[in-house]
Amino acid sequence: MTATSPLTRRAVFAQAWPIMLGQASVPLVGIVDTAVIGRTGDATALAGVALGATIITLVFWTFGFLRMGMTGLTAQAHGSGDRAEVDALLLRALALGLGLGFVLLAISWPIREAALAIMSGTPAVDDEASGYMQGRFLGAPAALAVYAINGWLLGLGRTREALALQIAMNVANMGLDIWFVWGMGLGAYGVGLGTACAEGIALLLGLLIVGRVAGANILALVSRTPRSLLTDRARLGKLFAVNRDIMIRTVALLILFTWFANAGARLGAATLAANHVLLQFVSFAAFILDAFAFTAEERVGSAYGKGDRDRFMRAIRLTGEFSLLSGALLALAFFILGGPLIDFLTTDAEVREVARTYLPFAALIPLIGMPSYMMDGVFIGTTRGRALRNAGGAATTLYIALDLLLRPYDNTGAWIAMTASYLLRAGGLALYFPALLKDIRQTRAPKSA
Repeated sequence: MTATSPLTRRAVFAQAWPIMLGQASVPLVGIVDTAVIGRTGDATALAGVALGATIITLVFWTFGFLRMGMTGLTAQAHGSGDRAEVDALLLRALALGLGLGFVLLAISWPIREAALAIMSGTPAVDDEASGYMQGRFLGAPAALAVYAINGWLLGLGRTREALALQIAMNVANMGLDIWFVWGMGLGAYGVGLGTACAEGIALLLGLLIVGRVAGANILALVSRTPRSLLTDRARLGKLFAVNRDIMIRTVALLILFTWFANAGARLGAATLAANHVLLQFVSFAAFILDAFAFTAEERVGSAYGKGDRDRFMRAIRLTGEFSLLSGALLALAFFILGGPLIDFLTTDAEVREVARTYLPFAALIPLIGMPSYMMDGVFIGTTRGRALRNAGGAATTLYIALDLLLRPYDNTGAWIAMTASYLLRAGGLALYFPALLKDIRQTRAPKSA
């Protein structure tokens, strides 16, 4: 638990490094997915996985509030010492995640058909994407439930447990993908099925971790939590209000990334595949930077729950320092190592050439995008859903307008608009920061801070 622990650089890094390792393994799964298909030399299959993964991310992360909303609410409840509400938050989110996941599974066919009809892929690419999505939807209930468990663990500052869960899922994912694709020849469907199976494994492990952290298995946790607390209208109202706004914000940002993928699809399979390869770099950077954003969520949320303005500002400053340094180092690494990594991820000569052309954009994003990740962490930790919703919607709207304006410049215009979108996101949230600061009453900071 970190609600009363010292707020120092050492403490921040100790909390962040397990998240960093766990988060770094997430894009490694995407890299393995890309390499498993890309090294078959089939650009159509690679483009299909790229398109299918974009659609699945849009659908699944529509419910990303199960992770983001849980972290902020749990951190605030923990910071205020409300242990019963901490337990109740987990149970509510697990029930919601499993329920929504089964609904997605039940309606997966019309979702796949509608999404592919909207996108600009060729028939051959659409067939591969459909197979990938068919496999992925089988894991929807487990995936959404794991979102809830991860959010709860991060809200409590239990980053090592979150690391164990993330790594176990990702190792299983990589192994199953290789087995299903190279061993069984299942192609894009095998990539999706491998991920779905790994999500099921993660859910079982996550429930065991929850039992260890809560001091009781999930059934005992249900028994000891008062029904009146689980169904308290005021608490449920706050949960759904925060989740509604974060969901709208998440959908807006997912539309942004889907629009970018569709821009690549409009320019042909090689450009779509090359952009997907470069997005693995962007994803890797995002998950590293998220380590400090997630730490900010818990630290800022806890300080907000206690009403400690000094601790609140110190949490932002310390996590921001680490985030800026990481963004600069990642950008430098991508500039130096990007070419060889592109060659590893795909053997298709045309895809390699296109990806190398636009590598500088992907390399700059960690540095340019760093403020947007940090501001997300601050506003998620304080559960400022309305600000997140409005800033996300405005950034996506302005991004689409900019992309349309730059259409004559083809993929160069698409990458300029994507890079600018990170500045738009950070700027939108910065407008809400003064009001957030005014809402925190000034108290004497603890001596340990």
